Amino acid sequence: MRQALVEESLSPSVRPARRVLGLERAILGGEVNFPVCLAPMVGLSHVAFRRLVREYLPRDACTIWPTEMLNSRRLPNENLRTTPETLRAEDETQLVPQILGNEEKPIRESVARLIEWGASGIDINMGCPVKKALMHNYGVALMGDPQYAADVVRMTVRASRVPISVKLRATENREQLLAFVDGIQDAGASWITLHPRTAAQKRRGTADWVQIRDVRERLKIPVIGNGDIQTADDALAMLQETGCDLAMVGRALTARPWLLWQVGEKLGWAPPSGREGRAPATPEEEGAECGRALKRLLVLHRESFDENLGLRKFRFLIRTGSPWLLFGHDLYARSTKAKTYDQLAEQLDVFFSKEQSMAQRTDLVQ
Repeated sequence: MRQALVEESLSPSVRPARRVLGLERAILGGEVNFPVCLAPMVGLSHVAFRRLVREYLPRDACTIWPTEMLNSRRLPNENLRTTPETLRAEDETQLVPQILGNEEKPIRESVARLIEWGASGIDINMGCPVKKALMHNYGVALMGDPQYAADVVRMTVRASRVPISVKLRATENREQLLAFVDGIQDAGASWITLHPRTAAQKRRGTADWVQIRDVRERLKIPVIGNGDIQTADDALAMLQETGCDLAMVGRALTARPWLLWQVGEKLGWAPPSGREGRAPATPEEEGAECGRALKRLLVLHRESFDENLGLRKFRFLIRTGSPWLLFGHDLYARSTKAKTYDQLAEQLDVFFSKEQSMAQRTDLVQ
């Protein structure tokens, strides 16, 4: 069904890149005009990767940009200019860092620090299912107590002069989910992002896009959909099928950061600045672009991280994106052998000296 909707999604009536949202549906005061964004991912949504993905954003397009998950208990005492998770480039805009938290004082202090740092908005994580978050009543644990979750939103909104959003997971009961998002909206959230898998599912199974549509139809504030987007056509299908305001992409962007270029091309946007012609389309074209993207990312890692940390982060990204790349397991193995940036550059040159190709879709469970 999703594939059947792709062509229809290109019709003028549903082209969100060009539609003008009403004020009640605007994100960041109407600054956002492009319907796809990067997801906050631990170990991945850092400054170097954000910069790489942004280079594929169509000309004149504007979307939101996350950070990795930030702990509100630690954040007030950290140096945000040197902590790896909060490193940012001077020219980065529309940053919406994501925090874990449930107590007013650390949330208030974290919000103040992040606004001074340059946040355009702040996202509250209510979707993380990992054990450490659950132990502290962070993340998806907040969804077990709708009133408490709404109070967390209220205390964050009170502390902030920038918009506050919430990222959450689905529940097994539709009415419970709708009641929960009602409370989040009433508490002052400016938009909601829904990943329609339950906490028990984690990354398994299929994301239930119907729940995104249900939440979109329920709320007056914008809704961002997240889950099971691997290609540009998937992103367009989600927008059409659910009516959501943005489609959020996670792991697939580690494999094909040019997905933003592909979406923009289908919606009539000009190519990204500094790029001409059409976006990569065939498996072989995408394989070649993967090589160019990873070599560019390595340059950005050199600028952002010390060698030891930068190598670890680079390997993690390759491991995450490798299922889409034919012989991606070999590329990951090569990356683990590199002990310096220069050695990693050599391994990239050797691997991509041969023609490579990419799969459209793969099993997302890793």
